[in-house]
Amino acid sequence: MYDPTQLRTFLAVAQTLSFTQAARRLGLRQSTVSQHVRRLEEATGRQLFSRDTHSVELTEDGEAMLGFARRLLEVHEQATAFFTGTRVRGRLRFGASEDFVLTRLPEILEGFRHDHPEVDLELTVELSGTLHEQLAAGKLDLVLAKRRPQDPRGELVWRDDLVWIGSEHVRLEPDRPVPLIVYPPPGITRARALEALEEQGRHWRIACTSGSLNGLIAAARAGLGVMAHSRRLIPPGLFRVPDRSGLPELGKVDFVLVHGRRRGTADAAAKALAAAVLAGGDRLHRGQRGGR
Repeated sequence: MYDPTQLRTFLAVAQTLSFTQAARRLGLRQSTVSQHVRRLEEATGRQLFSRDTHSVELTEDGEAMLGFARRLLEVHEQATAFFTGTRVRGRLRFGASEDFVLTRLPEILEGFRHDHPEVDLELTVELSGTLHEQLAAGKLDLVLAKRRPQDPRGELVWRDDLVWIGSEHVRLEPDRPVPLIVYPPPGITRARALEALEEQGRHWRIACTSGSLNGLIAAARAGLGVMAHSRRLIPPGLFRVPDRSGLPELGKVDFVLVHGRRRGTADAAAKALAAAVLAGGDRLHRGQRGGR
């Protein structure tokens, strides 16, 4: 009833909330992406996206289709691998940024291990900037992390707004430096936060530095300051800083998959894991119970 190609296109649009970005990810024309979505909507008899010239959002039926599409594609991939006799094996060094510590990434990795038991998976959790450096040095085979501005490399998993967050009771004095909670260099959100404040001419001070997301969250919950963070990954107990605070806009951030240079078994395993992440990418930012 449901074409796997159309389901993959639907997932790409649902994760990027952009027909243009979905087309780039899939290597298709935007008109083809629109056609796939339209045919899937005809097959379901439901509207899956509400869209205008400025935005794309999932409808309630679209949200329901996410889970169905993901499971259908997982079964399709399992059946294909079984009957073609292809077995992915080897050692895979996978790096994921600190941003995913509180997400459902473990579910994706668990499913990957179940489908590919002969892959020896090594996981590294680090800052996005550090992971990109390790990938360039040949120490990792696949990275899931934020992309630096103007960096064209990587396959887009999703695009999000960077926002200022803090405790519900944090207060910023307009005549005093903004207290910042940041990752150490080469943190990508750190660099963007400092750049935005400098452009605005706003004074700032570093209130807390931690290489651990849990450390930053603890400092923010304690009211030590504010931090730049992905809007769809706001941790429980933290909230968006109101616009009336006068903090500058931070723009967008891309979460991408970047492959290393290794070939052979590592390359095949990396492609298989990348496909699993892209198929289940909505799990990485849905179900967060963060702020308003």
